[in-house]
Amino acid sequence: MTHPEGGAADDGLENVADAVPDADDDAQPPAVANPRRALAVVIGVVFIDLVGFGIVIPILPFYVRSFGVSDAFIGLLAASYSLAQFLAAPTLGRLSDRIGRRPVLLASLAAAGVAWVTFGYAGVAGERFGTVAALATLFASRTLAGAMGGNIAAAQAYVADITPRDRRAGALGLIGAAFGLGFVFGPAIGGLLAADPVVARADALLPAFVPATAYSLPSFAAAGMSFLAVGVGARFLEEPARTRSAADAGRRRTTAIGQFREALASAALRPLTLTYFVVAVAFAGVQVMFIPYVADAFGYDATAAAFLLTYVGVLGAVNQGVLVGRLSRVVSSRTLVAGGAVVLGAALVAIPATGLVDGAFGGVALGGPSWLTLPLVALLLALAALSLGNALVNVSLATLVSTSADDAAQGAAFGVTQGASSLGRTVGPPLMAALYTVAVASPFLAGALLLVPVAVAFGRRRE
Repeated sequence: MTHPEGGAADDGLENVADAVPDADDDAQPPAVANPRRALAVVIGVVFIDLVGFGIVIPILPFYVRSFGVSDAFIGLLAASYSLAQFLAAPTLGRLSDRIGRRPVLLASLAAAGVAWVTFGYAGVAGERFGTVAALATLFASRTLAGAMGGNIAAAQAYVADITPRDRRAGALGLIGAAFGLGFVFGPAIGGLLAADPVVARADALLPAFVPATAYSLPSFAAAGMSFLAVGVGARFLEEPARTRSAADAGRRRTTAIGQFREALASAALRPLTLTYFVVAVAFAGVQVMFIPYVADAFGYDATAAAFLLTYVGVLGAVNQGVLVGRLSRVVSSRTLVAGGAVVLGAALVAIPATGLVDGAFGGVALGGPSWLTLPLVALLLALAALSLGNALVNVSLATLVSTSADDAAQGAAFGVTQGASSLGRTVGPPLMAALYTVAVASPFLAGALLLVPVAVAFGRRRE
């Protein structure tokens, strides 16, 4: 339930000012006239874009189900997004090297806005031309949005351009923070827009050619956020001055396949690359089938599911930004990966069990509001464990990647491991969605089983 390229905040987030270059820093010529403002603008643009992305998440499974098709299509849609992002990110990064960061960022944000508008009209396509047309519209829009989501490569390159090398880690960590905050606000906004009173009011105000449904309104809001990001970027985002060394040019000629071969040939990076892939497949079950699960087991609609996602987002920000950083000072990264895999696996097992709590403890009254039930409390506890385990695994894996590659290969190392994660998010969703159609608990239990070898492997290793 995090964005595919969100990454993790690191200790640099605890000293945000240190990540921003000073105006009088003369270690190298400034790439832009005002580095502080440029950093704030690009982070703001990423945040606005990710709020839009988060808006759509709560309604996607319900949107698919509205066409009367199998839940397997939820997984296929998620896979189409991740695959397009995986394929497009290197291309957008290279294109930004050739024509500039600013035009790539602005064009990709505008295209993402078009994708979200198209997404909102899938219902209209279904009414006029049938289910096949509706699904084709959904897949086209999600594929385009995924491809444009690859602009994270250009955003990270922009930050690297304008930030001194010794402060770059902290500045890049702010990109991860922007992702996290986007997923705090986005689902909540999407859930509110899907509420019946809001839909009814919008239906009365909007012209007839604009569909006003619980699915279209969040989609159009996401488009509006993308177009807002375009406007902010066009007004305030400068194109950084860049110098290209012969070494950089040589690195750009390395293909993605060549980078994967090098990583798998490296004794240090091979286990980390494989772990990123396995964890992504394991977590795919909860990423794509959590909302259908709470709809089926708890009867929750998109609005209620959205607030659960916001709850997870807030916990994720605390865990990744504060708790894990402090734990890493006293516990080794490998131990944290092993412990995180155990916690995450336990949470995955607990989630489908929450729907059985009423049967096991029927008659237990908690008092308070009627919506505060024992199964909900159990679900909130399971989600807290899920957030903690996910934070421990991802932050600690990122730390291990950074210490396993030399300074000149940091970008390539992170690119390969994130690529492995994207491949896992491509393979995992359709697999887990198919399992869900067989047995509701199966994608969660399968994810927990996949994490067992991760916990064992990192628990045995010593720094």
